[in-house]
Amino acid sequence: MINVAVFGYGTVGSGTVEVLMDNGDIIENTVHDRINVKSILDLRDFPGDKYESRIVHDVDEIINDPEISIICETMGGTGAAYKFTRMALEAGKSVCTSNKEMVASHGAEMIALAKAHNCSYKFEASVGGGIPIIRPLETSLTADVILSVCGIVNGTTNYMLTKMEKENAEFADVLKKAQANGYAEADPTADIEGFDACRKIAILASLVYKKTVKYEDIPTEGIKNISARDIKYAGHLGRKIKLLARYESNNNIRYAMVAPFMLLPENPLYHVDDVFNAIKVTGNMLGDATFYGKGAGRLATASAVAGDVVECACNLGKSLTSDLSAETVSFDGFKKASRRFFVRVGAEVTAEAREALPVEEEVKVGFYDEFAFVTKEMTEGDFAVAKEKLGAGIINFIRLEDTSAI
Repeated sequence: MINVAVFGYGTVGSGTVEVLMDNGDIIENTVHDRINVKSILDLRDFPGDKYESRIVHDVDEIINDPEISIICETMGGTGAAYKFTRMALEAGKSVCTSNKEMVASHGAEMIALAKAHNCSYKFEASVGGGIPIIRPLETSLTADVILSVCGIVNGTTNYMLTKMEKENAEFADVLKKAQANGYAEADPTADIEGFDACRKIAILASLVYKKTVKYEDIPTEGIKNISARDIKYAGHLGRKIKLLARYESNNNIRYAMVAPFMLLPENPLYHVDDVFNAIKVTGNMLGDATFYGKGAGRLATASAVAGDVVECACNLGKSLTSDLSAETVSFDGFKKASRRFFVRVGAEVTAEAREALPVEEEVKVGFYDEFAFVTKEMTEGDFAVAKEKLGAGIINFIRLEDTSAI
């Protein structure tokens, strides 16, 4: 029997216990041994819970238990989770986590610890929830040069943009509905400002580049400025607005970013709606491959954690770790990236806008208090200069994705 402990008995933690225990027979056929959740760490009591007897309140009970060889860290954050993860790895216990904050901030450190103590640090569930993306990058696609990784990696914002499109609703109204339905937190900042997606693309970019990409250095824009008018303009252009997290390494330009984009129907991400996520990887030999599924949710994320547990259980006594250096790197290609922009300005600055930006196409949908247009292709750097000239005259802008091969 292989004993496992779970740190945190919240949404993902309880789901992980359920997957490991309810699918025990299937897992045993793969591992050729029984997986048993022996202990569950949480400060709370759970009277009447099916696994109430396994709840412990002292992390040392788990760390000092020689029978426990694998830990599932589903606490979140970088406080106690950081301390407890270090303790587990230093004790030679493998850790499987869904904690994107931890991986983005301390992933290389934890990987080094795991190597030093002959155990593993696995984090498939930290990026795409139930979507397998890290394992394919580390195994299936190792013969390719990865040119780009781009996706919809935040279910909350994708749900909100879908509702705005289908219901012709404003951002604030859709946010309230998302919170009421449990898709958005009481404090939605991490989602709507793009911070959640930023951490996830930092993890993926780091794995592709083999060095630590600091999420703090990634240009990030959320969806809080998207309005019903923007959605209508996008529809007029035959497009949808999606919040994309992307890493690009092509034509001697390398960068990572998070921002809303207007997509064409030819792009597979155009069709990803509601809480679903999708990640598209482009390799120099493979071409495009898209990974689609539930990017969040109790059992979807728990399934990814459990998958890491199975891999660790099949390789006890070995260190399964990602090839990721603690050396940090900042990409400098963002300002050189070239694309078209959709821009809305107040009607009173139309002349200034025409002078500051190369207008390719006016977009008229019946709003006479503003001037909307699509620019000719230009670099991010040049657009930033023009945007600064126009200042408060710009109501909003959204980038256009003009190819299906992001």
